[in-house]
Parts: sequence; C-alpha cells; structure tokens
Amino acid sequence: MQRRVLLSAFSASALVAAGCAHRQDAQAVLRLADQATGAGRVNTLRYTGAGTGSTFGQAYVPGTAWPRINVTGYTRWVDYPNAALREDSVRSRAEPTGGGALPLMGTGEQRVSAWLRGTQAWNMTGPAAAAAPVALDGRIHDLWTTPHGVIRAAMRQGATMHSEGPLSVVTFTEPGRFRATAWIDAAGHVQRVDSVMPHPVTGDTAVSTTYSGWRDWGGGVKFPARIVQTMAGVQVLDINVTEVEVNGAFASDIPSTVSAFVERAESTPAAPGVWHIAGGSHNSVLVEFSDHVMLIESPLYDGRAHAVLAEVRRLVPGKPLRYVVNSHHHFDHSGGLRAAAATGATLVVSEPARGWFEQTFATPNAIRPDALRQSGRRAEVTGVNGQRTFSDGTRTVNVHFIEGSPHAQGFMMAWLPRERLLVEADAYTPGPPNQPPPATPNALHVNLVTNVQRLGFDVDRILPLHGRVVPFSELRTAAKM
Repeated sequence: MQRRVLLSAFSASALVAAGCAHRQDAQAVLRLADQATGAGRVNTLRYTGAGTGSTFGQAYVPGTAWPRINVTGYTRWVDYPNAALREDSVRSRAEPTGGGALPLMGTGEQRVSAWLRGTQAWNMTGPAAAAAPVALDGRIHDLWTTPHGVIRAAMRQGATMHSEGPLSVVTFTEPGRFRATAWIDAAGHVQRVDSVMPHPVTGDTAVSTTYSGWRDWGGGVKFPARIVQTMAGVQVLDINVTEVEVNGAFASDIPSTVSAFVERAESTPAAPGVWHIAGGSHNSVLVEFSDHVMLIESPLYDGRAHAVLAEVRRLVPGKPLRYVVNSHHHFDHSGGLRAAAATGATLVVSEPARGWFEQTFATPNAIRPDALRQSGRRAEVTGVNGQRTFSDGTRTVNVHFIEGSPHAQGFMMAWLPRERLLVEADAYTPGPPNQPPPATPNALHVNLVTNVQRLGFDVDRILPLHGRVVPFSELRTAAKM
C-alpha cells in the first residue's frame, strides 16, 4: 500500500513537472516569436489591403456556404495596451442570393466601420455610434488572434506547447472568450491560429486563420502579406496586405451612447392581444392565444432574447410561451432561438432549415455557457413546409413562405387575417416617414408585394421585424405597385 501511494505521488509530481516544462518551453518559443516579429514593440498597428470574403451566417440555403463578397477596401487598426480594434471595409456582393445588409447584386457597395475597446463593441454609421454587443466575442477573438496579438495573449495566459515536426504548437485559453492553438515556425513567425469561440447560433465555433508572406514592413516589425480565415469550415476572408503602419495614432474612446447601452424591449399594442416589440435594431411580435402565447422572432443573442422574453412575461404573465416563430435562418434573426428554447418553447422554423437547426443546436456553447446550456434542455424544433396555420378558434396566425426571394430559401412571413396584420423581416424595412420612394424599386419589395397578391392577403398594416409599423400602402409606394 505504501509503495502504491509513493508511486502515485511520484506520478503526480512528474505530471506537474512535465506541465511546468511545457509552459517553460512555450514561453521560450513565444519570446523567440516576440523578438522575431517585433510584437513587443507594437502598441498600435494599422494594416490595409483588399481581397474577397463572405457574409458569415447569411447563407441562401441553410447549411451551405456563406454568400461570397468582394472586399475592395479593408483597413484594421489594433491597439494592444487598450484592447482596442477598428475595422473599416468596403464590400459588395459577388453572387446574387443570400442575406446580409449589402445592397443587392450590382446595385452598390456597403461601408462598414466596426469597433472594440475592452468589453464594449459598436458600429459607426457616419457620425452615429450604435452598440453591437452581439459582436463583442468575435471582435475580442479577432484582436487577440492577430499575428502579434496571439503572441501576447499566449504569453499572458500561460500557454503550453508541443512540437509537430519543425513547428512549435502553442495552446492557451482566453477564459470565457475563446481557446486557441498557434503554429509557430523556426523563424518565430505565426503560420496559423486555430481557435474556438462561442456563438449565439452555432455554439462553440471553429475558426482557422492562416498568415503567410511574412516580411519586414519597417522598424524591425514583421507582418504577413496575406491573411486567410475560415469560420465553421467556410472561408470568410482572403486579404492581401499592401500597407502596414506601426505605432501610429489611434483614438478609440467609447461613445457615451455605447457605454450607457442596455437592451430595451419596448412594446406597442398593434391590436387586442398583439404587440410589436421594438427598442433595438431587431423587433419581435407577441401574439396571445386563449391558453398560451406565440412570439414571432427571437433575434441576435441571449442578451436581446432575455429582454424580449421578460417583456413577454410582463405583457401576458399567466400564459406559457408555446411557440417561437423564426422568419429565416440568418444568424441575426436566429441568434436568440437558443434562449427561447431554454424556456421550453417549441421553435417554428422553415422545413428546409429544420434539420440544420437541430444539428447546429446540438453543439453547445461550452466556452461560456448560454441559456440553453444552463437550462439542460434540448431545443425542440418543428418545421413549416410552405404554409402552416396556428389557431385556437378565436385567433389565427398563418405562416407562409415568401416564394422566389433572393434573400433566403424558406423565407417566412406571418399573416393575422382577422387583424389584417403582416409580420415580415428583411423583405421590407420601412424608411423614415415621408421619405421619397427609390427611383428604382428594390427587388425584395417587389417580391413581397407579389407574394401578398399571390396569397390574396388584404393587408392593413405591416409589423416589420426591422423599423416602424407602417400601413401597407407605404410598401406599395416603395415597390411602385
């Protein structure tokens, strides 16, 4: 017995010693990489380039590749001491179908300015800042998996190491944010970073970023000339770097509107027992039945979903949430479905997306457990194949496909015939009041009117899942129909 105890103690000591040795080896490799690339001399860095990419989470068909885009302008600033990042890009579609906020194929480009400082993420549209908490994890990940950022993060987090041929493989975790493995060559250059980060739809999501063409851009600081990234196995970025500036001025003060941001769910009655829930970039609609309620849309992420679900309980405290209808599978519109499933509600999705959602929601958010993971529940998902009616004899909601749209396969709208209310997302987003209609009608607007006419709906008002409630006549005016 005494011998077994001594052997056990010896084995445990050996394992601890081996772990310490691996950490010491990792620190030695990271110091080499730091010296070779000049990472320790970099406080701020700006790199510019162009290339191609895709819009993550905006596939036309559920489970297929994200829509391809052209990235004609790309600039990223990083500020390591302040944990800050800014990314400006100019993007246009490279294929006609799929989602995202980009103009339709051949009708223009989109300019995006995405920011991070510490634990605050926001977007700039002109001079206006809009909080973007759903993007926080991704931007923290992007900052600390940059070529110099990953070296600094690995040193800070006590990385471990093993060898694969001539490459040193360094592994570390940024607690609650991501885990990463970096492959570093004998010259001290980061060749690849494989990482896993939490995501509100796909759960723990694999990301792989490769860096090649390392060169000295001046001042003894080296940086790669090409960056290629995949997410969930699909390429999202391929950038050729043309300019690098080290330790230039970079201001990243957090706007007051961002630091003060909280999710608000602001409800407005649209009819007896029907509420339009706004207060953010994405809306929801609550419908009361005799013994339960239905929520149409649970978007973005747990934080938005929790605010909306709290408003649902406040508006109708005595009835369970039985169904949550998802307009379509794009990630901004399905990011709150895990939180909805955690309540025990059944998720109503398009039949083309049902299998994909079931498989996707089986992957947990284990890096930072979300509401579904914490609940211990399994997401219950049911499909709509073209059309489905929900009724209790006093209230009816018909869910229909929007056919022929370039936005998504299985794109759905909800029709309340008694109230003459139409609920839709992305097919039409009302502009400001009294805004003149576009000179050329948007194809999505025309397609929506065509579907309403096909189904014979006599629509009074639209409850959009973006923007303000409007009479149907505003859509007709915009579509010139």
